[in-house]
Amino acid sequence: MKQRFSSLDVKIIAHELQERLVTLRLSNVYDLSSKILLLKFAKPDNKKQLVIDTGFRCHLTKFARTTAAAPSAFVARLRKFLKTRRLTSVRQVGTDRVLEFEFSDGQYRLFLEFFASGNIILTDADLKILALARTVSEGEGQEPQRVGLQYSLENRQNFGGIPPLTRERVQDALRTAVEKAATATASSKKQKGKPGGDLRKSLAVSITELPPVLVDHWLHTNNFDTTIKPDEILANETLLADLVKSLQEARQSVEELTSSEACTGYIFAKRRERTEGAEATDESKTQRDNLLYEDFHPFVPYKLKKDPTIEVLEFTGYNETVDEFFSSLEGQRLESRLSEREAAAKRKLEAARNEQSKRIEGLQEAQALNFRKAAAIEANAERVQEAMDAVNGLLSQGMDWVDVGKLVEREKKRHNPVAEIIKLPLNLAENLITLELAEEEFEPEEDDPYETDDDDSALGDDEGTSAAKGKQANKALSVEINLGLSPWSNAREYFDQRKTAAVKEEKTQQQASRALKNAEQKITEDLKKGLKQEKALLQPIRKPMWFEKFVWFISSDGYLVIGGKDAQQNEMIYKKYLRKGDVYCHADLHGASSVIIKNNPKTPDAPIPPATLSQAGSLAVCSSNAWDSKAGMSAWWVNADQVSKSAPTGEFLPAGSFMIRGKKNFLPPAQLLLGLGVAFKISEESKAKHVKHRLHDANSTGGDEASAAATSQPADRAGDLNELEGEQSAEPSDNESEDEQQDEESRDNPLQAFGKDEDRNDEVEKAEEGLSDLKISDDTADESHSQEVAELDENEAVGGEAEEGEDDESARPDDETAGKPVDTRPKNNGPSSSKKGPPKRGQKGKAKKIASKYKHQDEEDRAAVEALIGATVGQKKAEAEAKAKVDRELELAAAKERRRAQHQREQKETAEHEEIRRVMMEEGIDILDEDEASQMTVLDSIVGTPLPGDEILEIIPVCAPWNALGRYKYKAKLQPGATKKGKAVKEVLDRWKAASTKKGVVDETARDTERMWPREVELIKALKPEETFNVVPVGKVRVMMAGGTGGNAAGGGGGSKKGAGGKGKGGRGGKGSKRS
Repeated sequence: MKQRFSSLDVKIIAHELQERLVTLRLSNVYDLSSKILLLKFAKPDNKKQLVIDTGFRCHLTKFARTTAAAPSAFVARLRKFLKTRRLTSVRQVGTDRVLEFEFSDGQYRLFLEFFASGNIILTDADLKILALARTVSEGEGQEPQRVGLQYSLENRQNFGGIPPLTRERVQDALRTAVEKAATATASSKKQKGKPGGDLRKSLAVSITELPPVLVDHWLHTNNFDTTIKPDEILANETLLADLVKSLQEARQSVEELTSSEACTGYIFAKRRERTEGAEATDESKTQRDNLLYEDFHPFVPYKLKKDPTIEVLEFTGYNETVDEFFSSLEGQRLESRLSEREAAAKRKLEAARNEQSKRIEGLQEAQALNFRKAAAIEANAERVQEAMDAVNGLLSQGMDWVDVGKLVEREKKRHNPVAEIIKLPLNLAENLITLELAEEEFEPEEDDPYETDDDDSALGDDEGTSAAKGKQANKALSVEINLGLSPWSNAREYFDQRKTAAVKEEKTQQQASRALKNAEQKITEDLKKGLKQEKALLQPIRKPMWFEKFVWFISSDGYLVIGGKDAQQNEMIYKKYLRKGDVYCHADLHGASSVIIKNNPKTPDAPIPPATLSQAGSLAVCSSNAWDSKAGMSAWWVNADQVSKSAPTGEFLPAGSFMIRGKKNFLPPAQLLLGLGVAFKISEESKAKHVKHRLHDANSTGGDEASAAATSQPADRAGDLNELEGEQSAEPSDNESEDEQQDEESRDNPLQAFGKDEDRNDEVEKAEEGLSDLKISDDTADESHSQEVAELDENEAVGGEAEEGEDDESARPDDETAGKPVDTRPKNNGPSSSKKGPPKRGQKGKAKKIASKYKHQDEEDRAAVEALIGATVGQKKAEAEAKAKVDRELELAAAKERRRAQHQREQKETAEHEEIRRVMMEEGIDILDEDEASQMTVLDSIVGTPLPGDEILEIIPVCAPWNALGRYKYKAKLQPGATKKGKAVKEVLDRWKAASTKKGVVDETARDTERMWPREVELIKALKPEETFNVVPVGKVRVMMAGGTGGNAAGGGGGSKKGAGGKGKGGRGGKGSKRS
């Protein structure tokens, strides 16, 4: 089986990596094992993972692997130098098995060696070693390698260039091989190897750019006899010409393999017998599992092509070929280790059950044996008495115990009937003897109930002799007899022992179930600990969909809802994804996300159902500080054409801030309740079963009232929702004297919300007081996630805040730069300003004395004296401080200018975007991205509960308002709490995984939607907590899950078959145990 790269493999891998990885940045480096590393490269919308097995392989992978918890010292060094560096080149060093990665235009160079024990070496631009995987000491043909030394490239194969493949070069290679063979023969060294290997070895040593497998392939293709000796080829010009031609064709094939962007790879496998009991639902997977990979090449060798036992698998891309080859082997090893652990656990459990069973069987056998012995004594009471009397008589005569045994032995030879039933040796020390007694077997119908009177019994005595002869089995049973007791007392002893064993059996059976349960629990815990130590099975890397970068969910009506995680994402959602017909939803709370509901682009005028609007509003409220304060508030929604970036002053709002024009449609107060669930992506063939639940269906599933409201016009829908909001908003309002017309005018004209109206200012103060009661702290919120400029609500002080926030963003740097010199000038100018005042007493006379004393001293003498006594130190320090201050002011002024230019550039870009968006809205033009164009198709393939016969491809974690997860099979309820979301997500996943191990929970046939399916369990086990908790938009939660696996095998409160929520122990997820 092929284990490591050849020179040709390195060349092709280098060519493909150059095409795929160059211009990407190294995002991180991880340990997979002591010798395997994982390098993650990324740039926007393009992520690659590179696996490096030291000395063996290097390729891109499509499988997710478990990384080490902490980096090794070598990986830490690689992270220090290479993290975030851009990869600029990948190439092979000469024709050697060395791969070079160049970062930052040669500032750092990473060398991978695939020969001997292999190595990974990081150098700087001058090839000075900065880090290496293993230190190499100096040896024969090997230069030392350690940190601080120079890495040598001159001794690599063909480092200076590949020499041309000429006739003379081939002749020299053959002559060298002949001379070497002659020298070996003279020294009496036997050459070992396969027949015809001399030519192969001679070419492999000298023509290193061509691997031996490729040379053999072209020699066999051209019908060249490989068993010919090199000296015979040198003597025959025709053979030499044919050999040169074949080598040139081999070299030409190498150039062709590296000419295309991706090289076709081939895996050569042998079919193996399928193990008994192995089952697989996927036919292609079954075929792949029945193959044992043997080799891989970028071409099909001649020998393997003619081998009927070899099956050839073709792959597009050599990286994919190598990844499939090694990942398959790695997956088989992991699977075998996991299977071995599970088998060992089953063996332990079976051994515990067998032990209990053997213990009970032993007690039952003891009861039966004691009963047989007692019955035998009773049946042979007279003969037992005779034997006891005989032995006791000898003992009473004072005969020695040894002589008694010899006497019994002599009597046996004489066929004494009493001596024949005595078994030697005698145990007279304990006053016991062993007798060989015959057992009697009675038919069930011939029992005591038939013996009614004396006549019958007498008759039985007469006939008993003949009957007993037929029924008595000549089976000798060894029975120990106590010489101090009568035969009947001995029988009673055995009956008592039988009763004692029966009592023990009863107690053992009572404790058996408990002991088995404890043993099973301990073995299961040991298995879980062992499985945690093992790596998870390889799973394909799932490519995230475009909306997964945001907070997202699919509403109960089938609409896609997305929200931003921070101000930058809010801005991206507005600019890139808010289209005509979409709905913008938000809440006037600090930190609330900007949420949009994506309408069907084919029917942009179709109304959004109220249930979807309510769920989007719940997401906006839950993502704000209301979650931490546990205060439910109302959200609102507007149409896409009501949202803009332009303020009344003509300026454009900063990132994450928007202007709302027109009336806001307020929603009922949202419930602070989220749900963590998993959705499944199904195949195209399986989508048809779920189409009826999607938004292109005419019948809405949101409820009776929701369905009626959904068919109305948008204006009617807004009016219906505002009727509910009117009652709620009227309660806290103190300005009851205002008429409804003024209120409507203020709501319809948000441009008046900039502090010019006194009544408006009163409303602003009242709104601020109401919000302050909620104790929403700006200091504890994430500044990047908060919206310093809210959506300019007409009924609250958001409009004024928006203008102030905008001024803060642009004017704060100016104030800071201007404020610093103002604060420092009075301190520096203090002494100079004090000179203008009248001098203090004595200062004038002192000045005259100084002037008369130094009147003959010029500036040079004064400077020399001051330098001598050190008086210039303070002056130089002051000058340096003044210079630094000037430089600092210049730097601040330059930064201020850069900020102003950046602000103007952003304003210009925003203005252009707003103008284009306005025109497109007016003209009804809507240009969709490729991701958005395929959005409807993607949504159809995402389901919460698969149906029987569905082909499940992927699993997708999702966090949504609880009402939106009605049709989800696996879900857990989240409330505001004190548990960090990472711990909570891990708890939920562990509960689902634990539920799959219970008996009767998994439906192997995948037909019962109320039970877990094998494919679902496999995907759930592959979920990683660190990748799942990113979908939760809140920080701390309280998990509520049902303890049982009743109506939903996941134990998380899943829906019923109709999707309305089950009534089992986990039906709604709200009556189970509470964990915080």
